[in-house]
Amino acid sequence: MSIPKPENGTLRLGSKAPNFTADTSNGPITFHDYIGDSWAVLFSHPDDFTPVCTTELGAFAKLEPEFAKRGVKLIGLSANDAGSHRSWIKDIDEVTGSKLTFPIIADPTREISLKFDMIDYQDATNVDDKGVQFTIRSVFIIDPKKTIRLILAYPASTGRNTAEVLRVIDSLQTGDKHRVTTPINWVPGDDVIVHPSVSNDEAKTLFPKFRTIKPYLRLTPLDVSK
Repeated sequence: MSIPKPENGTLRLGSKAPNFTADTSNGPITFHDYIGDSWAVLFSHPDDFTPVCTTELGAFAKLEPEFAKRGVKLIGLSANDAGSHRSWIKDIDEVTGSKLTFPIIADPTREISLKFDMIDYQDATNVDDKGVQFTIRSVFIIDPKKTIRLILAYPASTGRNTAEVLRVIDSLQTGDKHRVTTPINWVPGDDVIVHPSVSNDEAKTLFPKFRTIKPYLRLTPLDVSK
């Protein structure tokens, strides 16, 4: 059994995240209602009771308090039913020492995976016992307006970096609030880049300690208390 590619094309940055209803390890949800006025991280997994996925979900669960501090809700997805998810969570907590409480979406038919173009087209052997292709390791960061702000796609063989997901959220939220962008490897506390839309005269008020490296590159420390 094969799954056709999405008719409407791949979701892009700036697209509205598709809404859906689904069963999860925590019961039924409507995705947009679950997000509410928060940010959200949706991340997919190829299959339950698999090694890489187990380590990933445990890591996200341990970091959930950090995401919550930033107003971010976590929600996973795996290509199995909710009962399987609930059994798997026991293994995840045992193996990783986590206490996983966020929902894992049940997507055995890949209906939701198809909406988000999460299907693994790279590895034709990555299929279930019915010959249906599993998902790759996709990550979507979605803002309170339900706009997709980041898309990452990892092959099934490669585990993600949870610290990078958290770092990007810090960057996006900092940029939205302060009219700045962030340079390579930026982490909170580092200098930021004054947004090109901010004139030098305006920057003198907004960022009195900014310095010009090049006309197109202006760095400044950021007072996050403002």
